[in-house]
Amino acid sequence: MTTTAKISAALMILLALSSCANTIRGVGRDTANAVNATQDAGRSVDHAAKR
Repeated sequence: MTTTAKISAALMILLALSSCANTIRGVGRDTANAVNATQDAGRSVDHAAKR
């Protein structure tokens, strides 16, 4: 394997890993937003039920 091929392979692996990290971060944000929305909806229902 030539040096150029090794460098190219290493760069491709780094790109793939960084893409995975961005995806995982995005899923975490989406999950947190869903939890917040669910809690807000629960508070709204609780507030409406107390009226």
